[in-house]
Amino acid sequence: MSTLTELVAEHTRLSGLAVDHLQRVVAEWQLLADLSFADFMIWIPLPDPPVDGVPGDAGPGDGRSGRFLCVAQARPTTAPTAHPEDAVGSVVVEPEHAPLRRAMIDARICREEDPRWHHGVPVRRETIPVSRDGVVLAVLSRDTNLAVARVPSPLEIAYLGAAADLCQMIADGTFPAPDPTVDTQTNPRVGDGLIRLDTGGRVVFASPNALSAYHRMGHASDLVGAVLSNVTRPLVRDPFDGAEAVKRIRSALDGRPSLRMEVEAGGAALLLRAMPLRPRGAPAGALVLVRDVTEVKRRDRALLTKDATIREIHHRVKNNLQTVAALLRLQSRRTPNLEARKVLDESVRRVTSIALVHETLSMSVDERLNLDEVVDRVIPMMTDVAIAESRVTVRREGSFGVVPSALATPLVMVLTELVHNALAHAYAPGARGEVVLSVRRSAGWLDVVVSDDGRGLPKGFSLERSRGLGLQIVRTLVDSELDASLSMRPREPKGTDAVLRVPLLRV
Repeated sequence: MSTLTELVAEHTRLSGLAVDHLQRVVAEWQLLADLSFADFMIWIPLPDPPVDGVPGDAGPGDGRSGRFLCVAQARPTTAPTAHPEDAVGSVVVEPEHAPLRRAMIDARICREEDPRWHHGVPVRRETIPVSRDGVVLAVLSRDTNLAVARVPSPLEIAYLGAAADLCQMIADGTFPAPDPTVDTQTNPRVGDGLIRLDTGGRVVFASPNALSAYHRMGHASDLVGAVLSNVTRPLVRDPFDGAEAVKRIRSALDGRPSLRMEVEAGGAALLLRAMPLRPRGAPAGALVLVRDVTEVKRRDRALLTKDATIREIHHRVKNNLQTVAALLRLQSRRTPNLEARKVLDESVRRVTSIALVHETLSMSVDERLNLDEVVDRVIPMMTDVAIAESRVTVRREGSFGVVPSALATPLVMVLTELVHNALAHAYAPGARGEVVLSVRRSAGWLDVVVSDDGRGLPKGFSLERSRGLGLQIVRTLVDSELDASLSMRPREPKGTDAVLRVPLLRV
């Protein structure tokens, strides 16, 4: 399904700023749909269809052709939908949809007197021009399902009144505001709690959820009739946050929108967002949306504590491994036996590789790490080991990307063992050469080839029958930890390829 931007770009010549305005309308219109108890759709005008290959007279954007394309759709969460089917991409024409054309040409809100039937459901339509800088860009249709009888209540009257003001502001071109004030992921919604203020900042309506939120903040009495800024300020724990909340409420009354903010009071955490209401440019008070996020904050803090504990564990494991490596290194320096010293040095390398993984995980927030960073730190360590006996360089081609911690530790161990095996056995003392880690990552697999240009595999070599400790470690990790496959083959014109294939979807 095409997006709003793609459909508008294909069928109109609207500017980027105009498309941005339509995107801001879409970012806000769940609020409109819930307040209106109605479905919303955005319609853009189409030119006349070509006749015998000749384009029609009506240019795109004037609405005179009577043909409109739906480019976006929203359904209410407060009422049954009038359009259970997806209308995005559909085209409508007159005379059945004449209100769309009237709203476009007359630049005013048009209301149908009589409901029309849509798939057996009575629907009342209202069309709202979407204006910007005096130009009508598109038309919003507000379709209300009349199949369910509604008894006018104070809540419904307040919702519909706020929706009428906001829709008029869309027609005026003053809503949504051009400033980036919308965060659709975290903004309070209508069902979370709604408060309507008059021009003086007094509460004329507060939904039950809004009252409950203020009761949790410590306000014991009703809100209706109270000046909301005077009620809010003494409740907020932090005086600076209290002053900021008051400033945002008063700014909305003065016609200036603002971002939502979080306040804490009485052991509760709330999100507040104040929105100005100025239909036809006349002050009509403000809307304040309230969301109680106390439980969400508690869970977030618990997760943060858990994440911090896990990172601290990784940090301590890293420190302990570094201590073990230091002790092994000290023991190696004091050991006169060359074979024993070599074994201790290999143990230092292995422990240090694992320590690097835990060090990286200690700085991660989601138990995932960028394996490129770890491998790029291991490679110089491998090169330093090789300097004493040869002049071989090690480098990486391609990217491992981000992998889960369960995959990182065994994979780093396997890679270091394969590189060390190439450095130790593929080159004669003092020989020059290059070991390359070639990486190719797809959606489900990580393919790694460790290549060297050394002397090649010995005659009769078998990976399964090899008695070297390094390759035994590799085989164990590949089979039991990675569920991967490993093979070693001759490389043309000389050298060896160690081919590792690791599944990514298993972890």
